[in-house]
Amino acid sequence: MTADYTASLRDRVVLVTGGTRGLGREMALALVAAGARVAITGAHASDAMHETMAQAQATAGIGRMFAIVADVTRFEHCARAVTEIRDHFGALHVLVNNAGIGMGVISDTFTTEPARFWQTDPQAWRAIIDTNINGAFNMARAAAPLMVAQGFGKIVNISTSDQTMVRRGYSPYGPSKAALEAASRIWAQDLEGTGVDVNVYLPGGAADTDFLPSGPNRKGADGSLLPASIMRRGILWLCSDASNGRTGERYIARLWNESLPAELAAEGARAPHTDKPAIM
Repeated sequence: MTADYTASLRDRVVLVTGGTRGLGREMALALVAAGARVAITGAHASDAMHETMAQAQATAGIGRMFAIVADVTRFEHCARAVTEIRDHFGALHVLVNNAGIGMGVISDTFTTEPARFWQTDPQAWRAIIDTNINGAFNMARAAAPLMVAQGFGKIVNISTSDQTMVRRGYSPYGPSKAALEAASRIWAQDLEGTGVDVNVYLPGGAADTDFLPSGPNRKGADGSLLPASIMRRGILWLCSDASNGRTGERYIARLWNESLPAELAAEGARAPHTDKPAIM
């Protein structure tokens, strides 16, 4: 693949769930700027959705981004979204499963006072699990048959650091992402030979998004925050033909060295598969 791997993104149709804000918005806008046609979803119509659409229009012109109100926890919404995207853009090539809910629904002070699982509201627990893992399944379940039928597709599941998966007070958010990563490895095997790749992509640390509470305690475990824009580093490669055949892998945006050619940057950002995952 030549250095101009982004040429394969021209008119490629990408769905970014939860693409109205945070990490999703950054990835969606990067893809639009690279020439892709991008659909974004949000559970509700919002000012953030309109703002993201306006930014896309300013960057790439009218008609390059399509917004859909769809709740990923409801399979019928996901199936409808896939149909609407296919009808609007004529295809669906890539799904970026980014929609998620953070620990804020469990506790406003989870960054300073660990949220104990036995004190957690069961409805809040269910909301996180239903969005972060069941929502990703629902959307992948709706999109995969179309991708298999066309003999090409990519599913990129947005995850979190290994440390966060098992950090004290981060249940059920951490376990929901651990489940998503296990599912990603299985889906990659299920789709072997179909032309559809499945990979995991994550910031590599706490990111400055509305998942974190505002105020002086808005920080990661190490006291710092990554900008949401860090997700722009590898998403173009993951959605382009340069990553064809790379499946069942895990890529960390923080480790993506933009000064290197894309293939070398991707290799440097790829997390090795081990029985004891490294702390990121």
